[in-house]
Amino acid sequence: MVYFISDFHLGADSLLTSREREHKLLRFLTSISAEAKKIYLVGDVFDHWFEYKKVVPKGFVRILGKLAELRDSGVEIEFFTGNHDTWMFTYFEEELNIPIHRGPIEVNLSGFQFLIGHGDGLGPGDFGYKFIKKIFTNKILQKLFSLFHPNFGLSIMKMFSKTSRKRNPDETVFLGKEKEWLVQYSESRIKEKSFDFLIFGHRHLPIDYTLSNGKSRYINLGDWFNHFSYARFDGQNLELLFYENENGKIFS
Repeated sequence: MVYFISDFHLGADSLLTSREREHKLLRFLTSISAEAKKIYLVGDVFDHWFEYKKVVPKGFVRILGKLAELRDSGVEIEFFTGNHDTWMFTYFEEELNIPIHRGPIEVNLSGFQFLIGHGDGLGPGDFGYKFIKKIFTNKILQKLFSLFHPNFGLSIMKMFSKTSRKRNPDETVFLGKEKEWLVQYSESRIKEKSFDFLIFGHRHLPIDYTLSNGKSRYINLGDWFNHFSYARFDGQNLELLFYENENGKIFS
């Protein structure tokens, strides 16, 4: 089985506190550990993160320990940076042997073509964020920011993260193909290549939408703020599912 999951936002409270959500994630990862061959963490695992040369953010030891345990047992794990944990550098690669992706990737799984990415800054619109992303990913500015004391630097990151969440589109309703930027981005990509599944996070809404060619499916993984959703691929079929959420709803 291959699993896709995103938008934990550990470090921020919502329906559950960050600690409660972390424990729920641990239960989930334990429940799939026997059958999972690969896990894609598709961005915003952390609500804010800045990786200093010799300092990593306080907390999250349980989830980091579980990922290390899974990786050591042979489960393949790949990590995508999101807009909240953009400043992830080499820690996961060096300590956990988990590769990091900073943009969408194309993969073939059991003969099916996948496009996988967090989703921030893709598609039309959101020009303000796209400008900010260029600033946040500038190597020189990252180096200058690293000169701040971690207590101060991480406080700034927390403030930015809180502001970013307030700018999110409506997370309770599918806005239609004309207003869903990732739908439009997916439509543009299937003109270039025949993808079977285009999987993203970022939108915080569980979406399973068949694109205009009648074959390709845009999947949004939802989040673990409100939906506790994830996707599972068994080699033939891909399902969008919910963990400990009997009222979960898929939008299309």
